[in-house]
Amino acid sequence: MFKHCKLSPYKIKKILFYFSQDLTATQTAQIMKLNRKTINRYYKLFRQAIAKYSEQDNIFDGEVELDESYFGGKHKGKRGRGSENKIPVFGILKRNGRVYTQIIPNSASKTLMEIVHSKVDLDSIVYTDSFRAYNNLSLSGYKHYRINHSKEFARGKNHINGIEIFWGYCKMRLSKFNGLKSEDFHLHLKESEFRFNNRNEDLYKILIPVIKEFRDVLV
Repeated sequence: MFKHCKLSPYKIKKILFYFSQDLTATQTAQIMKLNRKTINRYYKLFRQAIAKYSEQDNIFDGEVELDESYFGGKHKGKRGRGSENKIPVFGILKRNGRVYTQIIPNSASKTLMEIVHSKVDLDSIVYTDSFRAYNNLSLSGYKHYRINHSKEFARGKNHINGIEIFWGYCKMRLSKFNGLKSEDFHLHLKESEFRFNNRNEDLYKILIPVIKEFRDVLV
């Protein structure tokens, strides 16, 4: 399945199966009686393929929720927007559909709007919280509704519960790793996105063609 691999295709598929079951590298290494570093190498290759697959051009339309979240260990000081030592991530979710995430340098309006313009169809109905960075959505031509979380969490269709459910799912998944290196965070983020988007599917069957499609460009 990969260039210069020493394991047989059968063993690699077994590793992929355990990966699809969300087993850790340590658990898979114990089951297969292989070195954990070997499993980590293949897990990283799988995550690289998932990340490349997730970045394919797909436009969101219909009812769409936007939100940012912040990832990292517990630190003293300011929380939420503007937190230090946290990794900011922007998320787009189609209601009853998929999610897309992107690490961002900051939560400025210019930063967020560039992503929205490239990913969200102009005819979409967009829901956000009351963060001022979203003020330009209406000016850009989007039909925009916002919820003020200091007063309420939902009013009929006006909410961002979907994207907040994803943030909770993602943070719970990542907590099992007991901390991630910053250089590895992107791959784990895209893996969580992929798992969420295919949560009702057989991940192993989906992953095989994904791995085959991108195996020649993985390192």
